Amino acid sequence: MTANWTAYFRDQLPDILEELRRYVEMESPTHNKEAVDRVGAFIADRFRALGCRVDTYPQHEYGDQLRVEYGEGEEQILVLGHFDTVKEIGSLSREPWRIEDGKVYGPGTYDMKAGIVFCYYALRAIIEQKLPLSRKLVFFWNTDEETGSLSSEELIKEEAKRSRCALVIEPAAGDGSLKTSRKGGGEFLLKVKGRAAHAGNDHAKGINAIEELAHHVLTIQSWTNYEAGTTLSVGTIQGGSVSNVVPDYAEAVIDVRVSTAEEAARITRLMHQLQPVLPGAELIVEGGIPKPPMERTAGTEHLFFHAREQARLEGFDLTETGVGGTSDGNFAASVGTPTLDGLGPNGDGAHASHEHVEIDSIPQKIALLARLFTTL
Repeated sequence: MTANWTAYFRDQLPDILEELRRYVEMESPTHNKEAVDRVGAFIADRFRALGCRVDTYPQHEYGDQLRVEYGEGEEQILVLGHFDTVKEIGSLSREPWRIEDGKVYGPGTYDMKAGIVFCYYALRAIIEQKLPLSRKLVFFWNTDEETGSLSSEELIKEEAKRSRCALVIEPAAGDGSLKTSRKGGGEFLLKVKGRAAHAGNDHAKGINAIEELAHHVLTIQSWTNYEAGTTLSVGTIQGGSVSNVVPDYAEAVIDVRVSTAEEAARITRLMHQLQPVLPGAELIVEGGIPKPPMERTAGTEHLFFHAREQARLEGFDLTETGVGGTSDGNFAASVGTPTLDGLGPNGDGAHASHEHVEIDSIPQKIALLARLFTTL
């Protein structure tokens, strides 16, 4: 193995940035299948050129999912990432690709096209150096992560079940830390049915759906438990028609984040145990917590310690953290596969106009991937 992969990739920085530019300038918002598939075809061609086997999982609504395999044998390492973005077509004209003050800007740079580019260069170096792999590498490049991985969740879980571990190339945390835990999350929709009445003449005959909903808003907010890592936020409320009619309908959307499967089960149970306060009112609970938490397990700890040791061989240190956002790592971890997340770029501005990657950190991050691919 090259003694110092960081120096090796630093020499290739101009080519790496040019590769990333090509990805970024092909915009790929999740709901534009044609645009996403255009990027997918480019990625498939790049990895095929390295000698990888590429399988496509056709999708009707979203972009076609990509499974890229390199190496031999039954045992595999799963590498997860996505190339859909939240940025609509035309964002590039407002947020153009540019390099300023040691940072590269553009829609999808940080979240997370850079991660796929990192993997390409790490694998290319391994092939060029003729380095052996203990296990084959399977890269699953997702096309609908930004909207919850609806078409890819089961594919990811099945792939994770066959894998020794999962490495997620999502961006690092803001301070550069890897992510050893993520909260699970979802949304509930609480609907309230009341009875309309004239607010002046027949007030007593009405059942005020907004009043009923108000009781439950306070109850739901009270279930937040910061020590347990559980938060509930009533984010939007709708109800009523005009001020002189007792409202017969109201609804609230509740964002839920949990750190453990037990908390997910508790909140789900409490939501479905809600009972009307006003006589005659009716409650309907929809939604749930579809994304399970990525908990920090002994397997994840082992992965992190191994990654930290590999980073030290490159002359830098790694730290770890837990975050509230979700990723496809949540699905991999939910089937018991040790999962390490945040192995992608350092930077900031996911989903924002100042989205960027810190250029100086790029060689180190690719070096770490090359070491992980060859030592796990």
